[in-house]
Amino acid sequence: MRSGLTSTFDSSIRVQDDLFGFVNNQWVQATQIPDDRARYGAFDALREASEAAVRDIVEKAAASDAAAGSPERKVGDLFGSFMDTDAIEKAGAEPLSERLSQIAALGSTSELARLTGELSRRGVWGAFAFYVTADAKNPEQYIAYLGQAGIGLPDESYYREDKYADVREKYVGHIERLSALAGVPDAAAFAQKVMALETRIASHHWDVVATRDALKSYNKHSFAELKELAPEFDWDAYVSGLDAPQGAFDEVVVGEPSYLSGLSAALTEHDLDDWKAWLSWRLISDQAPYLHEAMVDESFAFNGKVLSGTPKLKERWKRGVAVVESCLGEVVGQLYVAEHFPPRAKERMVELVANLIEAYRRDFETLEWMSPQTRERALAKLARFVPKIGYPDKWRDYSDLEIVPGDLLGNLARSADFEMRRQLDRIGGPIDRTEWLMTPQTVNAYYHPMMNEIVFPAAILQPPFFDVDADDAVNYGGIGAVIGHEIGHGFDDQGSRFDGDGSLTDWWSPEDRERFDALAQKLIAQFDEQSPADAPDIKVNGGLTVGENIGDLGGLTIGYKAYSIAQEQNPAPELDGFTGNQRFFLGWSQVWCGKARPDEAKRLVAIDPHAPANCPANVARNLREFHEAFDVQPGDGMYLAPDDQVRIF
Repeated sequence: MRSGLTSTFDSSIRVQDDLFGFVNNQWVQATQIPDDRARYGAFDALREASEAAVRDIVEKAAASDAAAGSPERKVGDLFGSFMDTDAIEKAGAEPLSERLSQIAALGSTSELARLTGELSRRGVWGAFAFYVTADAKNPEQYIAYLGQAGIGLPDESYYREDKYADVREKYVGHIERLSALAGVPDAAAFAQKVMALETRIASHHWDVVATRDALKSYNKHSFAELKELAPEFDWDAYVSGLDAPQGAFDEVVVGEPSYLSGLSAALTEHDLDDWKAWLSWRLISDQAPYLHEAMVDESFAFNGKVLSGTPKLKERWKRGVAVVESCLGEVVGQLYVAEHFPPRAKERMVELVANLIEAYRRDFETLEWMSPQTRERALAKLARFVPKIGYPDKWRDYSDLEIVPGDLLGNLARSADFEMRRQLDRIGGPIDRTEWLMTPQTVNAYYHPMMNEIVFPAAILQPPFFDVDADDAVNYGGIGAVIGHEIGHGFDDQGSRFDGDGSLTDWWSPEDRERFDALAQKLIAQFDEQSPADAPDIKVNGGLTVGENIGDLGGLTIGYKAYSIAQEQNPAPELDGFTGNQRFFLGWSQVWCGKARPDEAKRLVAIDPHAPANCPANVARNLREFHEAFDVQPGDGMYLAPDDQVRIF
């Protein structure tokens, strides 16, 4: 049996000083980030493999003689419409003209609200994002949610912090250049209007830490209350433009109420012409990546080069694959699974998941900070976990989605409308528990608090995360810890606010919450002192990343415990010069192999709830099992005194 270790270790770095560096530094030093990427690592390598597999599937569909209207034909025609550069260049910016004329003709804020709803159906978001999911206080039925939006920079902090002044200046230039390419007259004045209004909108945005608070961001309103909250916004016109079914907005959950109030005030304090410029920019910036080459290049020059430091635009076929994935993802997923996901991989994963759940069960029974009452409820929630592995049991039906050969923007608009209709039609109805929020070809995983489910698409179930033919140690350090991470989200600072039914209910005792929060604060402080390896001059935001950090720490801790359970039946041999316990931690670290461009590392620190790769890899310093496996001693870089170690699970 092979070990499953894929890294070439750097003997100049002691594992006791830097687990991430020991495992990954040789790769980091030898690897150039591809020119079309802002970062690259283990996740990205698998994404490239998935992308290539999907390309093969899509190109076969495009070349096939599948019947008109069949799923395969739709895939082929959509991809073909994106790859038809002659037609796209010939059209230029003309596909925008009708909608830009509509915006220019708006005579009131009510008409603005109506058109905002119409554009949302085409996938062009206005001042807020609209989506449908389970009601967190009644998770047996769907409800509409409204969240803050309306800005073009990554986060509200980009509009106010001095360190982003250069980005703001470049953004105004970008607005001017791209809008001029779209045919907007006096593009310089247009850009100033857009920036001024976006700055006003951003001033009412909640920051990234506040928005992730499950309790603060759950604010249910009746339609009448929504009108009181934002009286200057014509909600009736918006709902009409959205073509929402009768009663769809009888109740909505508002993520950031003060944002809507601020937006309402801004509607009367800025001229209608400013709002028309802003909505025109929302349309132009959204559609630019699908128009002629000059607009595509300008869009990438800012969003790729300036914001992330990415030197080169992705090849067109890669962007075409992404379009197909976004519109017809589960059609491709069925074909992907048939070719790339062997049944025995799912069987092995079922065994791994069972051991992880058993490890959590044993852990909860002995946790010192958890009271008997909370322990009982935690075990009850754990017993109701639903694992989904590989692919859905029920595939999405795209028969009502029309794809027209050669009509790229029309296809994108119809795809957005198809998805919006699917979402709107289920408001107030029962939850579809067969649904997946990721396709099988996605290299990722997730926990859904209202569904109390963990989901592992087929594409992540490959080395270095999972090797069906490898020894248990690296599999438990890789995918096992990832499973533990996702289960742990059900009990992290936000997931722990949802009970086993998925309801947003405070089921912990106040004393348990206080003890848990103290441990979380200790972890926040630990990460606040860390820096991305690719941008050592800045610090991680421990408050923003705490949920993922708890997930990583818990996943590693429980992954190790699950590995120990597996060893009860099948003790590990020494392989490649390492014991099983050592290979477990080496397997964990090789999952985090990666590097980022400095600009991208800084952008992610501002907005990403995940800590930079070197930080979760080295979270192992909190485990006494790691200290024992590698004989870590005081003075070593990875050493943490027992009193400083954070152990939540």
